[in-house]
Amino acid sequence: MSTFRLATSALAVGLVVFLLVIHRAEVPGITMTLFQNPEFWVAVGFAIVLAIFLRLRVPGMLAKMLDARAAAIADELNEAKRLREEAAALLAGYVQKTANADNEAAAIVAEARAEAERFAKETRTQLRAQIDRRAQMAKEKIEQAETAALNEIRALAADAAVAAAEKLIAARLDEKRSAALVEESIKELPDNLN
Repeated sequence: MSTFRLATSALAVGLVVFLLVIHRAEVPGITMTLFQNPEFWVAVGFAIVLAIFLRLRVPGMLAKMLDARAAAIADELNEAKRLREEAAALLAGYVQKTANADNEAAAIVAEARAEAERFAKETRTQLRAQIDRRAQMAKEKIEQAETAALNEIRALAADAAVAAAEKLIAARLDEKRSAALVEESIKELPDNLN
């Protein structure tokens, strides 16, 4: 039998007793006034209900139900604590991953800056070498142009000197003197060939 049915039966028995007492209310004397007092019958009914509850061990059942509920709440609290610890561990993991990602990003940025500086340095070095080569080539061309100009000036000067010498020799040299110079050159020729 369930607890509810037992409680309902106890209440029904209490009501039957109450109705019987009301029906017999014609008994004279002190008991009559006691039986007519509604507080007395409420106390009797209450005592009967308490007796039935104690007989059926309702307080024990209530204690078991409360203990079961307390155990369920304790389990829920333990589960909540475990979930909180897992969440804290996940949060710590994500914080660590974020820190690692920040460190990796900083390392990538530092590496990119170093690469850019190295590239800029190499580019400057290559540009400086190219400028130096072109400057050297320009210097060599200038020297070649100077040499060519000097050679041309010398050639023009030699041509002018020859022309002037021809004019001067032609003006000062007569036939007799020219024949003497030719003979003297012919005599010196064997000495110059050795």
